[in-house]
Amino acid sequence: MKRNATRTIHIGSVPVGGEAPVMVQSMTNTDTRQVETTLAQIQRLAAAGCEVVRLAVPDQKAVRAFGEIKRESPVPLIADIHFNHRLALAVLDQGADAIRINPGNLGGAQKTRQVVNACREKGISLRLGVNAGSLEEDLRAAYGGPTAPALVASALRWVRQFEDWGFGDFKISLKSSDVPVTVEAYRQLAAQVDYPLHLGVTEAGGLIAGTVKSALGIGMLLAEGIGDTLRVSLTRDPVEEIRVAYEILRALHLRERGVELISCPTCGRCGINLFDLAEEAERRLLNIVAPLKVAIMGCVVNGPGEAREADVGIAGGKKVGVLFKKGQLVRKVPEKDLLTALLQEVESLTGEKVGLPLEK
Repeated sequence: MKRNATRTIHIGSVPVGGEAPVMVQSMTNTDTRQVETTLAQIQRLAAAGCEVVRLAVPDQKAVRAFGEIKRESPVPLIADIHFNHRLALAVLDQGADAIRINPGNLGGAQKTRQVVNACREKGISLRLGVNAGSLEEDLRAAYGGPTAPALVASALRWVRQFEDWGFGDFKISLKSSDVPVTVEAYRQLAAQVDYPLHLGVTEAGGLIAGTVKSALGIGMLLAEGIGDTLRVSLTRDPVEEIRVAYEILRALHLRERGVELISCPTCGRCGINLFDLAEEAERRLLNIVAPLKVAIMGCVVNGPGEAREADVGIAGGKKVGVLFKKGQLVRKVPEKDLLTALLQEVESLTGEKVGLPLEK
């Protein structure tokens, strides 16, 4: 799948655009001023495969906390700034790897220019965010609302302004909760600029609605070669966003990371609690990095054959199930030991440590 040609920028040591793989990022939902809690969430995100993390910076206390967090963070950090350009200037001195601003709510060109100049002087990249909820009033009136052309017009306005100020180290996002508007806006913008594009559907919703909207919006664009980095927005633990992001990339064969879980929807032949078994396995395998197909099937009659492409799998039955590899039976396993047997086999295949289930 050929991606649109874009220039390369960096967020800390992480490249975005150009020949770099599509980068996965997320945002903490903790109070940034609570240093230990926020750092713990960043560490969980990094373990799940998040490559860059964004933090809200609402006040000067959060600015100071950002500096403490940055010193311990395992991944580059982006400072998310709204309404107060002074916070952006202050957090740059705390070691931010990038700044995210929305010029539509930052207070005008003069204040935006101060942030841009500071980023240029420090060699720090910036994300130019255009959001349907804070679209400039003149564009809202001219286009009849936050339409795709209106979002593109806002982005291009600020792209030209940044270029006039001699700054080109930025990526662009066009955010709307409306999937068709989002997709069309990115399509139009991608045809006119070569800056890296950050993909996402904002305010997408909870796990199911948010996953569907994100998979459609982000997936359609990636399938067309558009997009250099992404964030799946869910009203959930942000670690869930990383899981969904990598599944989107895996489905399009753009990136292969971690376990691809294959499981059946169950039927009347299922004699075990497959739902809980699959959920527990997915949770414990989340931090595996090596690409691996793992099957969890509810029936020993058809399970190994239906999941023949899996590297390793289990199929359940009453009191006893089976462990199999590439569709071939390895051994029978007592029902209560199925998950343990599977996780031990994954450890053996990958060389990575998996959290084994506690004995009941």
